[in-house]
Amino acid sequence: MNAIIRLYSDENGEIPSFLSRFFENKQITLENELVWQKEYENPLEMVDMMGALIENQEDFKINMWISLDQDLFINITKSSINDVIRYLYERYPY
Repeated sequence: MNAIIRLYSDENGEIPSFLSRFFENKQITLENELVWQKEYENPLEMVDMMGALIENQEDFKINMWISLDQDLFINITKSSINDVIRYLYERYPY
């Protein structure tokens, strides 16, 4: 199973705006602007996006959830991010 990042927002435009900034001003168009998901073969690749969203959480009203195991999602918050990142590097040391 691949690791998954899901972004949720209650406001149209928040997720495309964040993704555009994260992917260095690449134009992002989504069918549903309230939800976005990406799968990663290497879960450590999620760390950059996790950090970027938490560092900019004042600018974006977006919730991030990650999944490392089937049907189990973890909410990424300012208070949980350090522990989650530490866990990722311990679980996937490659």
